[in-house]
Amino acid sequence: MRTLQQRTVALGIDVYMECTVTRLLTDNGEITGAFGYWRESGRFVAWQAPSVVLATGGIGKSYKVTSNSWEYTGDGHSLALQAGATLVNMEFVQFHPTGMVWPPSVRGILVTESVRGDGGILKNSAGNRFMFDYIPDFFRKETAETEAEADRWYEDKKNNRRPPELLPRDEVARAINSEVKAGRGTPHGGVFLDIASRRSPEYIRKRLPSMYHQFKELAEVDITAEAMEVGPTCHYVMGGVEVDPDTEAARVPGLFAAGEVAGGMHGSNRLGGNSLSDLLVFGRRAGLAAAEHALKRIDRTHLREDALADAARAALAPFDREGGENPYTVQHDLQQTMHDLVGIIRTEPEMEQALERIAALKERVANLSVEGHRQYNPGWHLALDLPHMLVVGECIARAALERQESRGGHTRDDFPATDAEWARTNLVCSRAPDGSVALTRQPLPRMPAELAEIFEESA
Repeated sequence: MRTLQQRTVALGIDVYMECTVTRLLTDNGEITGAFGYWRESGRFVAWQAPSVVLATGGIGKSYKVTSNSWEYTGDGHSLALQAGATLVNMEFVQFHPTGMVWPPSVRGILVTESVRGDGGILKNSAGNRFMFDYIPDFFRKETAETEAEADRWYEDKKNNRRPPELLPRDEVARAINSEVKAGRGTPHGGVFLDIASRRSPEYIRKRLPSMYHQFKELAEVDITAEAMEVGPTCHYVMGGVEVDPDTEAARVPGLFAAGEVAGGMHGSNRLGGNSLSDLLVFGRRAGLAAAEHALKRIDRTHLREDALADAARAALAPFDREGGENPYTVQHDLQQTMHDLVGIIRTEPEMEQALERIAALKERVANLSVEGHRQYNPGWHLALDLPHMLVVGECIARAALERQESRGGHTRDDFPATDAEWARTNLVCSRAPDGSVALTRQPLPRMPAELAEIFEESA
C-alpha cells in the first residue's frame, strides 16, 4: 500500500489519507461522484467524478473472528448496492484455518500456511494428529494416509503424497471446527499447531521469522519451544460487486470494482495467491475502463445540492439522537450473530434465526446515537460503518440460505453434497425498493468450448 501511495504522489495524484466515503452520488442512474468525511476533523468532502473505482477489500469485520483489518467493513459492497449495482456469490466466504485465538486482543490475526508447509502439524487436546480423519474422497489420491508418508513428503515431494494439513483451506477449517465442537479443542477454543517438536529452534527462526516474532510479542509464546493455539478466522469473501470481466464495470454506468470487493473472479473458493493476480490483472482493466469512461463524460457530471445535503444529514443523524443504541453494543451483537449462525458450518434454522436477528439489528441501527464532537470520534465512525456491515451480513445469510448444497466456501450441514444444478447457478443480490435485500437466481455463462476442453483433459 505504501508503494502505491508513493507512486501516486510522485505522479502528482491527490491522495486523501484517513478519508472515508459514506455515499456514492448518482444522477439519472449514473455515477457523478462521492461524498465522505475526514476521519481526523470530521469535515465533509465531496468529489465530482464521472468514474469511481471501488477497491475497498472485504467484509471480515462483520464477523467476530477475522484476519481482516479494521477497514474491512464491507462498505464498498454496500455503497455499490445502494447506488444500484448488484452483488454476486455472497454466500461464499473463506475461513482461513489458522488464525491466532489467544489473547483476545490478537484473535484472528493470520498464522501463515508456511508453518504447515515447513513441517507444522495440527493436534487436538488429546495430542492426536487429527487431519488424517478428515481427508475427503476427492483429495484422497493426492493426500498421505499415514504419518510416515506425510513426513517423508517434506524431504521428497516427488515420490510422496502431501500431508493432510495442506488440504485446501476450507477443508482444514472445517476439520478444526469439528474438533473444537466435539470438545477436543484447546483451552481457548482452537487446536494446537506444533512445529516446535519437529524442527530445530534455528530452523524455525530462519524459516519463519515473522511468525516467531508475532507469537513472541503478541502472545508471549515461543514457537520454537511450544505449540501455538490456532483456529479458523474469517479471511476472504469470494462474493462482491457483479462486474463485466473485461472492464470491471458494474451495472451502474461509471462504477467499477477491482480486488476483493469485486465478485465472480474466484467462483466458490479462492486459491491461495490468486488475489494478487486478481489485483494486477483486473485492477489494470478497471483503471483503463474507468479512465476511458471519464474522458467521455468529463464535462457532463455535476453534484446536486439536494444529494449533498441529504448525505450530510444522514452522516450527522447519530449526533441528533439522545439515549439511543450504543454502536459498540450493536457491532458486538452483529459479529456474534454472524459467527454463531452464518459461519463455517451452516443450517437452515440457524440462518433463518440470523436473518431475524439482522432485522432486529436494523431497527437498532436506525436508532444509533453518539456523543462528543466530529473531531476523530471512533464511535461516530462505527455508527456510519454499521449499516454497511448489516447489509453485507444480510446478503451473506440470504444467499447461504438459498443455496441448498455445499460448495467451496459455503458448507451446509443439512445439504453436505455438491449439486450439479447449483453448479450452473449464481445468486445475485440487489436492493429492493423498500431498502431490503432482494435475491435472484442467474444462470452461469456457458464455458467456452476451448476452455472446457482443457478442464476435461486435466480431470
